[in-house]
Amino acid sequence: MPSCSPDCCLLRAEIVKIFSEDGMGKVIEIPADMTARDLCQLLVYKSHCVDDNSWALVEHHPLLGLERCLEDHELVVQVQASMNSDSRFLFRKNYAKYEFFRNPLTFFPEQMVAWCQETNRTIPPSQLLQNFLATSSCPEIQGYLYVKEVGRKSWKKVYIFLRRSGLYCSTKGTSKEPRHLQFLADLDDSNIFTVTTGKKQHGAPSDYGFCIRPNKCRGELKELRMLCADDEQGRTCWMMAFRLFKYGILLYQNYKIPQQRKTLLSHFSAPVRSVSENSLVAMDFSGRIGRVIDNPVEAQSAAMEEGHAWRKRSQRMNVLGSHSPLHHSSLSSVIHIAQLWFHGRITREESHRIIHQQGQVDGLFLLRVSQSNPKAFVLTLCHHQKIKHFQILPCEEDGQIFFSLDDGSTKFTDLIQLVEFYQLNRGVLPCKLRHPCTFVAL
Repeated sequence: MPSCSPDCCLLRAEIVKIFSEDGMGKVIEIPADMTARDLCQLLVYKSHCVDDNSWALVEHHPLLGLERCLEDHELVVQVQASMNSDSRFLFRKNYAKYEFFRNPLTFFPEQMVAWCQETNRTIPPSQLLQNFLATSSCPEIQGYLYVKEVGRKSWKKVYIFLRRSGLYCSTKGTSKEPRHLQFLADLDDSNIFTVTTGKKQHGAPSDYGFCIRPNKCRGELKELRMLCADDEQGRTCWMMAFRLFKYGILLYQNYKIPQQRKTLLSHFSAPVRSVSENSLVAMDFSGRIGRVIDNPVEAQSAAMEEGHAWRKRSQRMNVLGSHSPLHHSSLSSVIHIAQLWFHGRITREESHRIIHQQGQVDGLFLLRVSQSNPKAFVLTLCHHQKIKHFQILPCEEDGQIFFSLDDGSTKFTDLIQLVEFYQLNRGVLPCKLRHPCTFVAL
């Protein structure tokens, strides 16, 4: 019997199982050369969800308490071959995957970057990107981290250096002398993971743990290089630096590909109007044909007039459709349930976990039922890597029930209107609502 050629083996179909956030799994047959990006696009298509280039395939190790997002170019079958029997793939949103390329200046405080201290000047965003991506001028990342001592339960705070050649710690303060540097981990044959159970399982000094796991790891804790930062920004910077040092320009190309495809498709498809604060204009439809209202005073007057008319219609429908004028329409009370950003009766801790998992970027949000007030709701919002909660209370006006999160100054008939308003206006919030925390059923 003739043997299979290498090209034939490469195209052979493989079976992978993908899990969604609800724990349900889906078995998919894929070619051996399918990348993580291509599999995500396939799952987006099969699940009928919006392809906004923020979906990710997550390698999850529940027994070790580790997980990481696969890079878009990684071959899924190759990654699966290195996973343990208890490990699994998760299909999940991750808005922070390429946040460094969107907002580079929010990363790497000057004290973390060696050449920032040497030049003693601020680095512009363009040069920051170039220096990180260029193989000849890649900087050195440095700072204090907690390191778990191998084979022991104790952690030690030491000065760490990340270079192209690997991760090192200083055995004497902050000294960079070769005789004081101890090699900790290799970059090429390892991957960096978020530690999800750092304090509970590994006795970490904070909740901001991460680890470097060799690709040939057999699943034993002693093979992991466990690290811990003082805060979320520190962990995010170190993990991003590891990815930049390992993949370099390839990581930037992964970021640019979806934008290039979008630009290419725009030349062949009909233009779609984007609903944003820059594209909405005031219109007058009182005549035979509509006209754009250019005068700002007239536009404001028209908006107020339309608002009063809309509220009267809403009140009339409410009175006709309910037995009590204090009871708001059944549609307004349940219309939000089908929205992707509404997560029902979850706890405060669970909302924190979801925000952490989907990337702590500005404007990441979800809505949930309040635990302290069953008639109220809570907006959970991420800003500057901190999670904040805003209570949405029902309030009555002229027999109509409205919802407000600013003590009645701004009122909405349902939660969809409230979310749409704060997507366009910051109002009392620290930032606009930009990215909804979304689950999808496979």
